[in-house]
Amino acid sequence: MPHSRTSPTPAVGCMLWQDWSRQGLNAMGRLVADITRHPARPRRRRLGNGEGEFPLKLRCNNDEDPRYAPDERRDLRLDLFRGVANWGIFLDHIPNNVVNWVTTRNYGFSDAADLFIFISGYTVAFVFARMMLERGFIVGASRLLKRVWQIYVAHVFLFVLYLTEIGYLAQRYGNSGFTDEFNIRGFLANPAQFLFEGLILRFKPVNMDVLPLYIVLMGIFPPVLWLMRRRPNMTLAASALLYVMARHFGWNFSAYPVGDWYFNPFAWQFLFTFGAWFALGGSAQAMPFIRSRTALVLGGSYLLFALVMTMAARFDELRSLIPPEIYGAFNPNDKTNLAPYRLLHFVVFAFFVVRFLPREWPGLEWPIFRPAIKCGQQSLEVFCAGIFLSFAAHFVLVEMSGGVWMQIAVSIVGILMMTALAYYRSWSKNADKAPAKIKPIVVAAG
Repeated sequence: MPHSRTSPTPAVGCMLWQDWSRQGLNAMGRLVADITRHPARPRRRRLGNGEGEFPLKLRCNNDEDPRYAPDERRDLRLDLFRGVANWGIFLDHIPNNVVNWVTTRNYGFSDAADLFIFISGYTVAFVFARMMLERGFIVGASRLLKRVWQIYVAHVFLFVLYLTEIGYLAQRYGNSGFTDEFNIRGFLANPAQFLFEGLILRFKPVNMDVLPLYIVLMGIFPPVLWLMRRRPNMTLAASALLYVMARHFGWNFSAYPVGDWYFNPFAWQFLFTFGAWFALGGSAQAMPFIRSRTALVLGGSYLLFALVMTMAARFDELRSLIPPEIYGAFNPNDKTNLAPYRLLHFVVFAFFVVRFLPREWPGLEWPIFRPAIKCGQQSLEVFCAGIFLSFAAHFVLVEMSGGVWMQIAVSIVGILMMTALAYYRSWSKNADKAPAKIKPIVVAAG
């Protein structure tokens, strides 16, 4: 019967099988010998960060782009700037304090809060995107939500301590102005209702607005991070669209008893998402522009313009030199809805940091930067301590002495206490991770 393909005879087939088997065994023997002589090295692949190669340990699903995998190396720049941001937030929360002239809010449109939210988005993407790649979306999302719960518990703990601190000192020293200044008079009159509203993040005393924003942004971030690992530019564009629509339509969360959230989550989510995009390859995409002369000239000019506008709000002589139409477009600074000029100021600042402060800069290992880096590494505890200490410092300046030397003293003492807490928490965590030393048990004879 005719066939479309001719089949080998049994004898020929047997000869071919013997030949293939012999060749396969020889090849396998050579492979084993080669592996024995040269142990396998970790596979290396260049990721999209443009800053060198390192062993690739991350698994990518078919729909995940390995270019958007996070760099596994710890970036000390993040710890440094987050520590500085915590110090800046503490100083800025002390009214009538000459020392807070060293913070960034006096020299441009953005301030330490912008830096804190950006780095938080960067860090969340850095940690949990890698976890999703290694262990899957469900595990990564569950760990992220566990972190949200930890931050919420820290917020509630701080919320109770902060209310107690302000309420007790106001009543103990007969200064009812503190209760109005820090928005807790309603709590003292109706504690049950205000406590409930505080637990659902609607009621917030003055200076306690950052953590609720952080909780909300992290709580909704698992699906955003899932999409960003696949379509980072599209995710950033969607975040930008939400930012524009929120500003146009006036979207915001309602606060209790009146008003809206001081940090509008619909607007500030863009800065958080921008930080995540920056961590997952965005900095590499933007690197040609960041290193261009155009970015240097335009960015430097804009930072200088922001400095002039900010100083004009503090010095009447300078304000009189600026046309009212131009001055009014930038003052007062719209922090609640993250004004575009404020957002642009921070983006330029971030680009300049990437350009002029490389990851491998040896100065990051200098002892002078270690306290700030340590505070950045223990950011949650240090931030909560800074909020608590800022009112204590304000109380001292109001009730004891408001002199310049006292302003300097409470500022330095507060930063030293925050730094001491950071070192303690670092030591405590390392002690918990250290393996226990088991001493041998000597059994007496007889």
